[in-house]
Amino acid sequence: MWKKQKVSVVFSTYNEKDSILRCIDDLFKTGYVDEVVAVDNNAAKGTKEEIVKTKAKYFLETKQGFGWGYRRALSEAKGDIMIMIEPDGTFDPNDVIKFLAYSDDFEVVFGTRTTSIMIGEGANMGWFLKWGNYSVAKMVEFLFGTSHLSDVGCTYRLIKRTAYEKIKNKFVITGMEFNPDMMLQIIRNDIKYIEIPVKYLRRVGVSSATGDFKRTFRIGIKMIGLILKHRFGMVKK
Repeated sequence: MWKKQKVSVVFSTYNEKDSILRCIDDLFKTGYVDEVVAVDNNAAKGTKEEIVKTKAKYFLETKQGFGWGYRRALSEAKGDIMIMIEPDGTFDPNDVIKFLAYSDDFEVVFGTRTTSIMIGEGANMGWFLKWGNYSVAKMVEFLFGTSHLSDVGCTYRLIKRTAYEKIKNKFVITGMEFNPDMMLQIIRNDIKYIEIPVKYLRRVGVSSATGDFKRTFRIGIKMIGLILKHRFGMVKK
């Protein structure tokens, strides 16, 4: 609970069996999280068993895709404030407190992983990922005349229910470009936001998205294409 507002943390899981239990437990240990919504997006064998050991609410989403998973997770949450996270060990559950503090003044709080001093040893944030995300974020700034942005791909973010209700039926992405799609709908619908630095740590296991350079490059190109579609009105706001 945050100032009489119920707090939900939501995520979709695919290949995080070895880190998911600790992530859920640490979220509840913050003392501010009322609900954790865990969506099994056809996850690795044994993932469901790890989730049901905890107080998290378990849901199965059979439509495969990062976007499908997170859209389902957000739709199942009951909180006044919803925080998205990835349960792979890269994000620190204690950063929830930072997001909540900024929620007093903003409807949406985006995290950024590109602040050098916040990147932990062994984190998967090499020059290509860091400067790629930074450059594309600056592209969004330029094309949409936005406030400061430095990371389009960070999943760790907060959205109040009032803001979510404005955009929940506008998402067009079901895959890995869901994060910038959500960001652009927030920007285009004049929802007040701010970006804050978060810790970015070594992942437990291998990412199905950013663990391969070629796949990461393809995702980046798709993100740029999506941004241009939003800018020229090919995606409805």
